[in-house]
Amino acid sequence: MKIITDAACTGYSRPGHPEKPVRIIRTMEKLRDQTVLPITWAEAGAADDETILRAHSPELLSSLNTTEDFDADSPVYPGIANYARASVGAALEAMRCARKGEMVFSLMRPPGHHATRNRIMGFCYLNNIAIAALEALATGVKRVAIFDFDVHHGNGTEDILLNRPGAAFFSIHQFPAYPGTGRSNVGNNCFNYPVPPALPRTEYRQVLASALDHLKDFKPELVGVSAGFDAYARDPLAQETLEAEDFYWLGQQIRALNVPTYSVLEGGYSRDLPDLVLSYLKGLEGK
Repeated sequence: MKIITDAACTGYSRPGHPEKPVRIIRTMEKLRDQTVLPITWAEAGAADDETILRAHSPELLSSLNTTEDFDADSPVYPGIANYARASVGAALEAMRCARKGEMVFSLMRPPGHHATRNRIMGFCYLNNIAIAALEALATGVKRVAIFDFDVHHGNGTEDILLNRPGAAFFSIHQFPAYPGTGRSNVGNNCFNYPVPPALPRTEYRQVLASALDHLKDFKPELVGVSAGFDAYARDPLAQETLEAEDFYWLGQQIRALNVPTYSVLEGGYSRDLPDLVLSYLKGLEGK
């Protein structure tokens, strides 16, 4: 397993904000201390404008240098443009590693799947997973699927990939919940699997399995995973029921696709995030 990260991504914070540095710090500590999963550590640099602009408007990119908060969830932190670019760079490197046959996870912040083509929102500044998917399509991949198991709908990824030839988006998420989208499928390539709050774990797994079956029918050459761990039973920002063993199972199911896969951290705000990530990675590696 290759983990792409950069300790510098812990350099911004705001008191009381749930998307905080400790998410990465404690997960890095957990992964370094465990002995079951062999891990190779790597870093990635920032992404260039041309690559980012496949997914985002020039106006959004330039707005990263503003001095006013984008919304209550998405403050303007000092240097946020550089942090966001580094997170994109890690996702791009993860995608390239996957294409070379490596199992890889991008452990970075900020997350990305709520950032639309024109709007920064939901803790997300640039859409890491979508930028990497579009880079893959631009460099020889014919069919790329995004599988988003974050408990919140990946509205930004949907917005960017909507009706894009060669791309398909599959999102399993609580509804109703932030951001209020994802009730039904849209376009010809964005497939939504809304689940009600407090759905029993066995039923939640059935929905995840159904989405993965649908993804298989698309026959992707590459799969990008928006790996959010906030469907966990004790996450403070949602009302779902999954446990660590469910994320292990999910990793196993994604491994069984037998398709090159890169995973990118999205949400997950409980203190148990390090254990959830490790469980998922063990499933991916078949450990």
